[in-house]
Amino acid sequence: MPLPAFNLDPAFNTIRLSHIELVVTDVAASRHFYVDTLGLQVTHEDSGQVFLRALEERGHHSVILTRGETPCVRYTAYKVWDDADLDRAQDYFEAKGIDTRWVERPFQGRTLRLRDNHGVPIEFYRDMERLPNITQKYALYRGVRPLRIDHFNVFSPNVDESVAFYNDFGFRTTEYTEDEDTGALWAAWLHRKGGVHDVAFTNGKGPRMHHTAFWVPTPMAIIDLLDLMATTGYVDNIERGPGRHGISNAFFLYVLDPDGHRTEIYCSDYQTLDPDHEPIRWDLKDKQRQTLWGAAAPRSWFEHGIPFEGQTVRESDLTASPIIAP
Repeated sequence: MPLPAFNLDPAFNTIRLSHIELVVTDVAASRHFYVDTLGLQVTHEDSGQVFLRALEERGHHSVILTRGETPCVRYTAYKVWDDADLDRAQDYFEAKGIDTRWVERPFQGRTLRLRDNHGVPIEFYRDMERLPNITQKYALYRGVRPLRIDHFNVFSPNVDESVAFYNDFGFRTTEYTEDEDTGALWAAWLHRKGGVHDVAFTNGKGPRMHHTAFWVPTPMAIIDLLDLMATTGYVDNIERGPGRHGISNAFFLYVLDPDGHRTEIYCSDYQTLDPDHEPIRWDLKDKQRQTLWGAAAPRSWFEHGIPFEGQTVRESDLTASPIIAP
């Protein structure tokens, strides 16, 4: 199935991804991981929730940790350009037969909630409480020194359908993996903010959350995090990397929090602002697709994901398999 043509005049203007709410079983343990190990900054907390931001972020939060009985993802969120875009978004999705509703969220203005074509809960908002700039407060820099949230990656049971859905309201594909035998998409990377992606879709049982990624200043920050995790009880939480992706050219590391939520630490991708930026195609069996240096990902990377709250998952339509490490 060919990639859809870019929609350069969408019904409403999505600026970028914004934040995610993770349901965790032990808030204190998760706080220790995200704050004391990764280095995110606490902006608000109570007995049941912790709100976090990265060091460049002026918005109140990019991660919310919420206590619950079973680990899951409550929603992923995107910021729109202005308040009128929220009304245009509601009209757009309702016209497609997608139910929407307005929800109340702490530290935010009006927020529109819906589920995408495969059931992923997504929210759109314009206004979030702004906080002072802490970029140059270097005494706060610890762990991997995360600067900003970069992207989401979601297991999709049909990547072609996911790409078509997000493309229609303005997301643009930068790179994609195609199964040569069927011509179907196995994975795709789509953006709004001018990087390689705000959201990616990977073929698999879904919908499920694959990972949330944070941008860091240098690959050396990733090495520092590995040394820290290896000597503070988190060696078994290191899943994959460090390495350099063929797709996106980014230096990466994948780690798991105490509940199995996967985080990618990420830097060194490239700019994609031009509206005629041409997507890069990768063959599913190209060993440099996953890692430029040729190392395959472990089986857990293709199978382990976190469910979205209240959403049933199904097997993927495409059975093709990439190269998997023994």
